[in-house]
Amino acid sequence: MRKTLALMSFGLLAATALPLHAAGTVEITYVEPEKFSDIGFGSVDRDITLRQMTAVLQEFAAKLPDGQTLKLEVTNINLAGEMRPGHGREVRVLRGMADWPEVNLRYALVAGGSTLKSGEAKIYDLAYQQGASSINSVGTNLPYERRMLREWFAKTFPDH
Repeated sequence: MRKTLALMSFGLLAATALPLHAAGTVEITYVEPEKFSDIGFGSVDRDITLRQMTAVLQEFAAKLPDGQTLKLEVTNINLAGEMRPGHGREVRVLRGMADWPEVNLRYALVAGGSTLKSGEAKIYDLAYQQGASSINSVGTNLPYERRMLREWFAKTFPDH
């Protein structure tokens, strides 16, 4: 089963109706998300994780020039940490060992009917708990995955 979320990010308009920032578009397809390594237990957790991941990936569309579309096919997600039984509910435990975040995807950046860049990526962060940025991002949705994907985006699309 394929679950597709096509999201568009539009520039904001000032009171004078002048665009402050033009933005590209991101189209995200989750390929068989029910088989992903770790996006939570149960359909509710999976839906929440996919919505959060979509929001994280959508952040990057705002960095693309108007007229460009980033097409992403996410083939696997393994969130940082591991789910463990807790007091009446599951708790995500981060040990900093073999529980690093990982996202596998295929991508294509297109504009005007032409593919500007494409490929496959296995994105992971073995040292996800190291550094001050991991401390500063706690409290946001998917903080370790967001930082990891931000770094991938900057390396993969340096002109944006």
